[in-house]
Amino acid sequence: MEHLKRYQKQIRSGPGRPLVVEGPIPPERLRDYSLHSSLDAFRRPAEQHAALVEIAELPEGRIIAAVDGNVVVGYVTFHYPDELERWSEGGMDDLIELGAIEVANAYRGFGLAKAMLAVAFAEGQLDNAIIYTTEYYWHWDLEGSGMNVWQYREMMEKLMKSVGMVWFATDDPEICAHPANCLMVRIGKDVPLSSAEQFDRVRFRQRFMY
Repeated sequence: MEHLKRYQKQIRSGPGRPLVVEGPIPPERLRDYSLHSSLDAFRRPAEQHAALVEIAELPEGRIIAAVDGNVVVGYVTFHYPDELERWSEGGMDDLIELGAIEVANAYRGFGLAKAMLAVAFAEGQLDNAIIYTTEYYWHWDLEGSGMNVWQYREMMEKLMKSVGMVWFATDDPEICAHPANCLMVRIGKDVPLSSAEQFDRVRFRQRFMY
């Protein structure tokens, strides 16, 4: 599979001054940036910055970010599934995980998450891949957002649908652990039928379910 990386850039309104939404960002540029101090949902900002650079260095990896000056205030990651997760079991080179999406507290409400996803899918650069994301309620910032679990789920679904990702059924135990959890998927228009069928076998271990 060819991993197309076509750099895109948007200018968006932010708190006080315009922001740049760009990507996929090459690792050498990403090293020159720093992460906003409130981007700590997954690990400490310095550690997360190093992890983002590592993802950007991968052939399939891509980082889309909202940048204020030289500070990353939001990001989205794309990479192959972790080898320990069921989604890697099919050995598919055209199955890519939308792994993390995070926006710094002071920069929420400016449409940055939607803009980053739009940049990620611009010019059909992911049309030859199946993109999936696993949404788990225990990762959501319910306290900071002031939303309940169902409001947050609705927000995330609306966000993913903005780039053509839709709800898919699965018998994955973690997703089935809570009714608010969900699997969202976009099958690119250039993905062969054989890959779509292989993905069906991955998302359902109980074969009678499909």
